Amino acid sequence: MRTLLIALILPMLMHRAQAQGHLRDTTLAMVLVQASYAYQLPGADMALRFGGNSSIGLGGLRKFKSNYALGVEAGFMFGNRVVEPGMLHNLVNSAGQIVDQDGVMADVFLYQRGWTAFGVAGKLLPVIGPNPNSGIMLKAGAGYMRHKVRVQTQQNVVPQLEGDYLQGYDRLCAGPAALAYVGYQHLSNRRRVNFQVGVELMAGFTQALHPYNFDTESYNKAQRFDLLSGLRVGWTLPIYRKLDDRFRY
Repeated sequence: MRTLLIALILPMLMHRAQAQGHLRDTTLAMVLVQASYAYQLPGADMALRFGGNSSIGLGGLRKFKSNYALGVEAGFMFGNRVVEPGMLHNLVNSAGQIVDQDGVMADVFLYQRGWTAFGVAGKLLPVIGPNPNSGIMLKAGAGYMRHKVRVQTQQNVVPQLEGDYLQGYDRLCAGPAALAYVGYQHLSNRRRVNFQVGVELMAGFTQALHPYNFDTESYNKAQRFDLLSGLRVGWTLPIYRKLDDRFRY
């Protein structure tokens, strides 16, 4: 009887193991936790204010067995190239200096700061790679973009750049945004080398949150169109159930 049961059950277990498979030969459902870095170039209205910037990203994707994916992504933007001319010209004295409250020359620096957040949907095309869970990744998303000029006065106190006065110089903008991405997702058969690399395009439909600029003595334009494009590379942590291919009876 024991031998008969083994003979009946073993083929069923073998079929089940083959149906479930492994990362190397079967499309699996999994969660992809991703950390990334991108260098981005500005376009449209963004290029009139900033140069190139860096972006550090963090996201999570739920990839289904169908290779469709849903998730969220967020990024922190930072750069040190502010190209909009004359932003602090009304604070400069005849000697070409900005002085603090004690009449001492102040060190004032301008930086780019901002962040983005998106809900994304995507599709993995397993046309290349070591397994059917690797390949070309296509993603599109909708979310939010926010950016500003950070005015840093170091150790000096410049009254014109403190408190509410700073709002007349920081060019704070925000609004809805869209994301498009195409790249390669690599998941190692042995879980040791998992990475992503691709190009992305972000479009922000933003507006100024502080409408008036003290330096230009004018109102900001009502609507902006901000573009960012760049190359993103990152590390991926795949989380999925490791299948046990041992037979038990």
